[in-house]
Amino acid sequence: MDFELDVHTHTIASGHAYGTLTEMAKEASVRGLKILGITEHTHNMPGTCDDLYFVNLRVVPREMFGIRLLLGAEMNIMDEQGTVDLPDRVIDRLDLRIASIHGNLYPFGTVTQNTNAILGAMKNPRIDIIGHPDDGNCPLDYEQLVAASREYHTLLEINNNSLRMPSRKNARENIMTILELCKAYEVPVILNSDAHFMTDIANTDHSMPVVEETGFPKELILNYSAEKFLAYLAENRMRGQ
Repeated sequence: MDFELDVHTHTIASGHAYGTLTEMAKEASVRGLKILGITEHTHNMPGTCDDLYFVNLRVVPREMFGIRLLLGAEMNIMDEQGTVDLPDRVIDRLDLRIASIHGNLYPFGTVTQNTNAILGAMKNPRIDIIGHPDDGNCPLDYEQLVAASREYHTLLEINNNSLRMPSRKNARENIMTILELCKAYEVPVILNSDAHFMTDIANTDHSMPVVEETGFPKELILNYSAEKFLAYLAENRMRGQ
């Protein structure tokens, strides 16, 4: 696989992952990546980082073992308005911003309510990626989300972990729907491992077969080009000013 980046991973700082930042960066280098994104969980997730953790990320070198580090957060979407659990002043310090629904923090509602929650986060110019929008326990209107991805320049994630987690209902079918719609509307996606241990970095053992089954075009997968992904982020930062 010739992926150049994996930008949704976690270290021990997230509280339920098992590699250090240095160990994760070293493994990413061994695997031939150019960019590793480390996106720790934010404060409403049990056992994870205080906001000060993110404020102090400025002390960490952004290049280790020959790869570029993007340090950020996987924020929790908390309500139907798409509110995330980091203040803007902290988000603005991050290299990378993911927003996700987690069932222990967000009460699943109707398709309309859940979709509005994701749309609210997508409309936030500070958010780059919607993490794992694939759990059938939280039904969504994917046509609306794909249209919003194009309009608000917010990537939808294809999450490898989702496809091996029995708790996420109909993840494979929902990911196929996302991919078919993104292919039809020529909307790019990002494939991420959601690694919680070093050996899982850049792992697409479950997601890539689904991508191949749908015939999804390589040019719409941003993992193949560090340059294209960084340009995508740069445009988001311009939009967020």
